[in-house]
Amino acid sequence: MTASQAIKNRTSYRGNFKNTAIPREDLIKIMEAGLAAPSGCNTQTTSLIAVDDAELLQKLYELTELETVKTAPAMICVLTQEIIAYRDRSFFVQDYSAAIQNMLLAIVELGYQSCWYEGQITDVDRIGRKMADILEVPEDYELVCFLPVGIAAEGLNYVEKKPFEARAWFNGFKRR
Repeated sequence: MTASQAIKNRTSYRGNFKNTAIPREDLIKIMEAGLAAPSGCNTQTTSLIAVDDAELLQKLYELTELETVKTAPAMICVLTQEIIAYRDRSFFVQDYSAAIQNMLLAIVELGYQSCWYEGQITDVDRIGRKMADILEVPEDYELVCFLPVGIAAEGLNYVEKKPFEARAWFNGFKRR
C-alpha cells in the first residue's frame, strides 16, 4: 500500500474488533511511525505506550466507558510533555498530533483499524490521568490520546469529504 492509498483508506473506526492478537512486531512498526513524526524544534515531546496485556486492557477500557473499544486486542497510549521549544512556546499539541496521524496511517497500511480518542479522556473527569496512573506514567507526562488497534469485525464507514474546490485554492482564498 502506498502512502497515498493509506491516506485515502484511513477512516475513524468505531466498531467492534476481531479477537485476533496484534503481533508485537506490528505494534513496534506503528509506534516507530509515530516517533518518526516531525517535532517542533526537535523537542520530541511525544512518548508512547503499547498495551497488549488483556488484564491491563480491561482496566483501561473500563475507564473509558466506550463499549466498542473494549473488543480491541491492543491500545497505543500517547503521552506528551509541554516542553518550551521556541520563544516561550511549546509545540507539544502539533508534535503528538503528527505522531498520531503517522500511526493511524501505519495502522491502515498493516491491515488494522483504529480511531483517535482524545476528547473522551482529556475532559474535566481526567480519565487520561487515571489511565496514566494504571500505566505508572510519571506526573510530568500527560496521557492525551489512545488508539485502539485491531482488525475490524464490522464494515468501515467512510464519511463524505467536502469537494477539493470547496477547501483548497491557488494564489489566494476563493469564496464560493
